[in-house]
Amino acid sequence: MRNTKAILYKLQAIVRGVKQRKIMQSKRQALLLSSSNCHGYSLLEFAKKEICSFLNSNNVNELIFVPYAQNNFDGYTSKIKDVINPWGYSVKGLHTYEDPAKAINSAKAIFVGGGNTFLLLNRLYEKKLVNIIKEKVDDGSLVYIGSSAGTNVATHSIHTTNDMPIIYPPSFNAIGIVPFNINPHYIDKVESEKHKGETRDQRITEYMEMPHANSVLGLREGSLLYVNKNEFTIKGVAGAVIFRNKEKKEYEVGADVSFLLEEKL
Repeated sequence: MRNTKAILYKLQAIVRGVKQRKIMQSKRQALLLSSSNCHGYSLLEFAKKEICSFLNSNNVNELIFVPYAQNNFDGYTSKIKDVINPWGYSVKGLHTYEDPAKAINSAKAIFVGGGNTFLLLNRLYEKKLVNIIKEKVDDGSLVYIGSSAGTNVATHSIHTTNDMPIIYPPSFNAIGIVPFNINPHYIDKVESEKHKGETRDQRITEYMEMPHANSVLGLREGSLLYVNKNEFTIKGVAGAVIFRNKEKKEYEVGADVSFLLEEKL
């Protein structure tokens, strides 16, 4: 029995080591936005500088938009086109391609829009895109922009989405561009408010108590996470919070949160 346990522990250590090496070798480039809308700004305006710099630095002129988190694919894609095309980039909806997997394989950049996270992840699994996106982002041949639900599916799992489970995807495991979870649209409870229902902190704490939990990055409206290989930086016009090791800590714009790479595997 002892020998069996020893062998099991050794195999688990080997698997963790392989996963760790893969993460450390990743060439990933991503911008993970809390949302596309922010008070005081027009659609995506708060993130325009970061998005343009991100695309320019990766020599991207064409962007494939993934509208799967909503049902009106044409309408949603049109809204994003109206904003991004004037910035000097062409946008085409993934739903217009006969073979979505082939389109992703040929793309240099994708923007995964917000809506319902469960619906989005289910469609990504249906079209067998989860592993394709993960592999291409990891090898540096595809850069990723996500917003809201599009940010949720870029993480370890969708356990910390705010959305209702209107459909059941094959798994809650997501693309895994980053090895932790994110809670977009994060908001603190206002002490003076009269509502006595659950708070966002309570919901996240419930998740953190589970044995499968990972650290959670709470992105406030107007904040985003810039992922540059193994460097993670809070950017945008608002800060963020991190729930980790039973503690919650505040991080301002510009903060280096690369320590999240050390998330348990």
